[in-house]
Amino acid sequence: LPKVLHMLAGRRIIDWVIEAARTAGAEDIVVVVGHGRDAVTAHLCQRFGASVRTVVQEQQRGTGHAVLQAMHSVSPAAHSALLLYGDTPLMKPDDLAALAHARSVNDLPLAMLTCTLAEPAGYGRLLRDEGGRVVGVREDRDCSPLERAIREVNPGMYVARMDFLRAALTALTPNNEQGELYLTDIVARAALTSDVVTVNAEPGSLAGINDRVQLALAEDAMFARIADGWRRAGATIRTGARLDADVVIGRDAIVEHAVVLRGTTRIGEGARIDVGCVLENVDVAAGAKLLPYSVCTSSSIGEGAQIGPFSHVRPGCEIGPEAHLGNFVEAKKTRLGRGAKANHLAYLGDGDIGEGANVGAGTIFCNYDGFQKHRTVIAARAFIGSDSQLVAPVTVGEGAYVATGTTVTRDVPPNAVAIARVKQENKDGYAPRLREKLKAAAKKAGG
Repeated sequence: LPKVLHMLAGRRIIDWVIEAARTAGAEDIVVVVGHGRDAVTAHLCQRFGASVRTVVQEQQRGTGHAVLQAMHSVSPAAHSALLLYGDTPLMKPDDLAALAHARSVNDLPLAMLTCTLAEPAGYGRLLRDEGGRVVGVREDRDCSPLERAIREVNPGMYVARMDFLRAALTALTPNNEQGELYLTDIVARAALTSDVVTVNAEPGSLAGINDRVQLALAEDAMFARIADGWRRAGATIRTGARLDADVVIGRDAIVEHAVVLRGTTRIGEGARIDVGCVLENVDVAAGAKLLPYSVCTSSSIGEGAQIGPFSHVRPGCEIGPEAHLGNFVEAKKTRLGRGAKANHLAYLGDGDIGEGANVGAGTIFCNYDGFQKHRTVIAARAFIGSDSQLVAPVTVGEGAYVATGTTVTRDVPPNAVAIARVKQENKDGYAPRLREKLKAAAKKAGG
């Protein structure tokens, strides 16, 4: 999988970079692709459409060469360019906007982000003269021992005036150990005729990702950033909860420890998502409660409803207001009306359960015949006794009762009682004889 397509807090790495550039004010975005170009291009087209274009760097001849490939795709009317790496998802739009502003104040040819690291190994060092003016950047592998001691580094993010950038890229030469065209060489060129303005940023927001350890660290940082944002907006997010980027949390909602909220999940005001719940693309209305360790996918949960503990809400469910799904209940493509309840150990597949209906423990909707799925309809205020099987397609009418242990194969009329069970027979005094019989059988078998 190409590096920039790895997931980080619900988005691909490259998506974070593009969204940061857009938020900072970039109007036209070009992505230079090489390794895995088909997969990267397909993803960008699917997510961003025509608003993001790609160009191919056929030969990997350095960062300067990569930017050079993009120049023919940039509009002639563009006045300045923001240059970013595709593997830096933690960059902050405010820093990028500040960088663009710093360049534009005096219409300088170049502005760059910098940061200071305790351990700068691997980064290009920022070179300054005795007066503090930026004079260039030296890549780590090309540094002298004295230069390698410099702690101010170049993360590689710039805003350049287009006329300067075109000329500087054309003048690049592979005068380095790798024989590549370094984008960093444009810094020295700009310094020959003008000041190069720098904007200092937090090191953590500028870090690139080169392995899965760094990916995990970056994702932890992003989850913390997302959680803090919702805390400041008035929600309670406990430590250890993990919220994807596109999740929305209402005021006074509570998200407990070890909760995972994915995709486009929406949590309404005052709702509570208890420990260990996992939700993906779920709408949870105001005041609803999800008790511990419930798993819900692509469904809606109504106002004041209660789910769990240990419920499994599969795709296509609509859990109505004040409805209950309880311990070890699984539902799929099923609608529960207001106040309907299935509190224990049930499978509800392809069903419609009316307002105020009750489904007893151990009930199963037999919805699949091996070839097709069929629906079960339980009308309002019907009562389904424990350990019943409803063989779809079947309808239980309004106010009807299904007796415990019944297998329902025909529609039940409104207000009727359905009973379908084997008649019980008691054999008085037979238990001792049965025990002796069973003991003898066990002895014969060597038990």
